[in-house]
Amino acid sequence: MIGKLDSPQALQQDAAESASFALSGWSTLAIQGPDALAFAQSQLMNDVGRLTDGTWQWSGWLSPKGRVIALCLALRLDPETLWLLLPDMPAGDLAGALQRFVFRSKVKIIAMDHWRFAGRFIDSTEPPDCNARIKPDGSTILHFGTADGDGARQRRLQLFAGSAPGPLPEPDDLAEWLACDLRAGLPHLDGTQSEQFTPQMLALDRLRAFSVKKGCYPGQEVVSRTHFLGKAKRRLCRLALAPDVAAGVGTNVSDAESRVISSLLNVVHTPAGIEALCILDENSSPHVAGQPARRVPLLDLLPH
Repeated sequence: MIGKLDSPQALQQDAAESASFALSGWSTLAIQGPDALAFAQSQLMNDVGRLTDGTWQWSGWLSPKGRVIALCLALRLDPETLWLLLPDMPAGDLAGALQRFVFRSKVKIIAMDHWRFAGRFIDSTEPPDCNARIKPDGSTILHFGTADGDGARQRRLQLFAGSAPGPLPEPDDLAEWLACDLRAGLPHLDGTQSEQFTPQMLALDRLRAFSVKKGCYPGQEVVSRTHFLGKAKRRLCRLALAPDVAAGVGTNVSDAESRVISSLLNVVHTPAGIEALCILDENSSPHVAGQPARRVPLLDLLPH
């Protein structure tokens, strides 16, 4: 495995980091073989050719209609190995779906069920990047951006073989992690939300997660047409709700006349109230459970 190896300074920094905590839902899919990168280039919505060994990018797999089936991080380990780190979709499900398109390509698609994920917050002002850092024990660390607007507190996504970490050191760590995802506009799509939205509707251009120049891939025609004609009228929006609003994933979002216009994609409860993501027209006036919902900006917290 090729990546950015730990320096003595990095190891000293690790000693000062907070304890890591398990992240559920994430899984790893390996694409291996002489044709691994060419196969991934023909299937994923981003330009795999821009990656070098030890670097990663946001990407995903689309339906022929240009709807997002799975969002992922594509990590190139070497010229014949690409890992897809999936925040929501089980790796085995995606492996089975992709296998139908292998044909004569010299490639193996493997769900890496023995790999686990953890999150960690640290105090650092190191500029975020898309380099994977390989620790002496073989675990992999991705700089997952900042946890707040000033960048003084940052996140690390850790990938390692073996059993999952122990109990959360602080009950609020996982909730804070998910709140950071939400504020950054990183959508988590469950099974009912798969194949519902184009990359533009999910504002994945903010993460440079798709390409309109690299050539053919499933859904590319729809993505390119939407990009060049500017017809994505509905787009990912972050909402702030009152603490007493009954809101959850799938809760209807209505306009001022009580007409249903959308539903909540992701919901996080914070000490200050409730935050949510949904897909809205920019001119709509959203209401949730009969109460006005305030639009708040998405934050630039994630590396891309």
